[in-house]
Amino acid sequence: MNRTLDEPRILIVGLGLIGGSVAAALRARGYARRDSDDAGGVGPARQTGGFGPARQTGGFGSARQIVACDPDPEEIRRGLEMGLIDRGDTRLEEVIDGASLVVLAVPVLAMQGVMTRVAGLLPRAAREVVITDVGSTKAAIRDCARQAFGGVPENLVLGHPIAGSEKSGVAAADPELYVGHKVILTPEPDTDPEALARVRALWGACGAEVLEMEVARHDQVLARTSHLPHLLAFSLVDTLARQDERLEIFRYAAGGFRDFTRIAGSDPVMWRDIFTANRDAVLASLDDFEAGVARLRDAVERGDGDAMLATFDRARHARHYFESLLNKRSYQAEYQMQQQGKLRYRMSPGGAVAGRIRVPGDKSISHRSIMFGALADGVTEIQGFLEGEDSLATLQAFREMGVAIEGPHQGRVTVHGVGMHGLKAPSGPLYVGNAGTAMRLFAGLLAGQAFDTELAGDTSLTKRPMNRVADPLRLMGARVDTAEGGRPPLQLHGGCALKGITYDMPMASAQVKSCLLLAGLYAEGETRVREPAPTRDHTERMLAGFGYAVQREGDTCWLTGGGTLSAAPIDVPGDISSATFFLVAAAITPGADLVLEHVGINPTRIGVINILQLMGADLRLENEREVGGEPVADLHIRHVPLQGIDIPVEQVPLAIDELPALFIAAANARGTSRLRGAEELRVKESDRLQAMANGLAAIGVEHHLYPDGIDIVGGGNAEGPNYGGGRIDSLEDHRIAMSFAVAALRASEEVVIDDCANVATSFPGFVDLARKVGLTLNEESAEEGA
Repeated sequence: MNRTLDEPRILIVGLGLIGGSVAAALRARGYARRDSDDAGGVGPARQTGGFGPARQTGGFGSARQIVACDPDPEEIRRGLEMGLIDRGDTRLEEVIDGASLVVLAVPVLAMQGVMTRVAGLLPRAAREVVITDVGSTKAAIRDCARQAFGGVPENLVLGHPIAGSEKSGVAAADPELYVGHKVILTPEPDTDPEALARVRALWGACGAEVLEMEVARHDQVLARTSHLPHLLAFSLVDTLARQDERLEIFRYAAGGFRDFTRIAGSDPVMWRDIFTANRDAVLASLDDFEAGVARLRDAVERGDGDAMLATFDRARHARHYFESLLNKRSYQAEYQMQQQGKLRYRMSPGGAVAGRIRVPGDKSISHRSIMFGALADGVTEIQGFLEGEDSLATLQAFREMGVAIEGPHQGRVTVHGVGMHGLKAPSGPLYVGNAGTAMRLFAGLLAGQAFDTELAGDTSLTKRPMNRVADPLRLMGARVDTAEGGRPPLQLHGGCALKGITYDMPMASAQVKSCLLLAGLYAEGETRVREPAPTRDHTERMLAGFGYAVQREGDTCWLTGGGTLSAAPIDVPGDISSATFFLVAAAITPGADLVLEHVGINPTRIGVINILQLMGADLRLENEREVGGEPVADLHIRHVPLQGIDIPVEQVPLAIDELPALFIAAANARGTSRLRGAEELRVKESDRLQAMANGLAAIGVEHHLYPDGIDIVGGGNAEGPNYGGGRIDSLEDHRIAMSFAVAALRASEEVVIDDCANVATSFPGFVDLARKVGLTLNEESAEEGA
């Protein structure tokens, strides 16, 4: 709960745009409102903060006041006329008496003198006075405090509102200036928590979002994101203004020039002070920028289109990412307008399933197509690329490592490969979102690079075990650090000489196998991996498609390091994991007749087909063919009653991601279905065994849970419902959410599924396809409905 502002007297030192807007924001929200406010220059504003009863501090009773000090008497006069302040003076000693909160809103280079005067007059302020500031360079102001006060007082909270305008002076005061904007506070380790809370309350009452940051980090970040852009804008406008043809240049300048140079209209004195005070950080950021411009100039001079494209495309998509952060939306939402935030599915019972659809491209192949295309010599053309958040995160990670990538545009992506040793060190951690596949494959690929890398993910991914790849990579000579418990983020240290190993996997995992094969590309000698049960072989097939020899004999595959990859076209087939939800939907729904087009039927992925056919499903493969080394077919399924089975253990690794949906098929079959050997389900995006068991219990399906599996007693009704309705917690796991969406087809009552926003990360367009084939699915925010 946000704390209310209850300061009896606020003193603003420096009544310009920033200080005046603080007063305007507080007045507009009812703080110390004067009768004359209605006739003043401050209009109404959205109520975003609260005010509690004024504390009895300094003898001022319950009357709240805003007072100000400014060296310009005209600014004081305007502030009074506008109704922003109760009184003001050009002399600090005339207004500091009883002040409970002092806001220093003066230029950075004036801060030393002002702090020294405040320090001398501090005994006249309220006993529990708190001091804060608004300067944009915190190290310099902290130094001022040390000189003025002999150290940084516990009641001083340095701060910086990230808001402003080209206008200046109290006449430009805006009560909405801080609404929705960030204010960064930089408290010291010994800052009084009560003082910090009171400054937070001040900015909260102004409508701002309050963050905290260390002083040095603040100055580095602001030098790059604020100070450097202003420096460049001033320089560009000045350069053009000094040219003879400047009138023609400005006359024909387009909107982009206006947008970029708008900030050159800011107060030059203020920016002179900022650049002076934050000199070191500004110079460091300017050095980085000049190096980037030099690289781009060199590319233009040489006519290096790939280098130019890499810079432009990386910048374009970084801008998309920046927009997604500003708008608090998914990165994917910059490509597809997906609903964000807490999302709920409300499923009406019953429905029909019929038609022809094509599901999005296979996620595993989409990940690998970008990876191998980036490491190949030449240009790789990809179509059918899955534009889900996980795949987009992989794509963006390679952009950050210097790879030029065009797209995605309607599933088409062009990757300009840099070769096996052409990747460059990213400027920061590589963020892979929710993609466990990407993180584990990246670990192998990056273990053999010359540079250090950090791999980070979202809160769900940080709970997933990574020692299963870190431990064998260490055996190969890689230096890999993990967080506590062997979990992300992963730190991969570059420059390690890798050696091939023979590794017997303790459990079947395509991700571990692929990780080690990718590391093996950079290792001396052979890298051999033996798997206890068959797993998907996309990595081996695609490596071969890119011209890299991979051998297989029985349960072991191997390759020799030191080779090269050659670019090859890729047509990504439909993802059988995505197709599974519609296969099960048709299999359990009376009268269903559905065709799923162009679905990948890799032999290591068809466990779901085998299991459904063992349960008696009328499922046929039509138009079988091979595309880019991957077998593809149209899947035609009609409804017939299903029979419960003991799922063969050898099929479990071939259907590990499809098992949650198959649980719904089992709930509608005659008899009991039994699953064992599926402990891998407990370390996915959620503990899927437990999550599915909880969901089955919620809708009334009899079941018995085991450490490595489950028994499900099917309803077995040929017509009508096989269970009731209920509310499902998907635990933000997309497969849990989609499975129970399908379950509603045979429910007797409504099925409500919480936390469904992550469905879009693996299956963009699921809702539209579900409605197209006949499911009754309504989306709503978590705040709507019951």
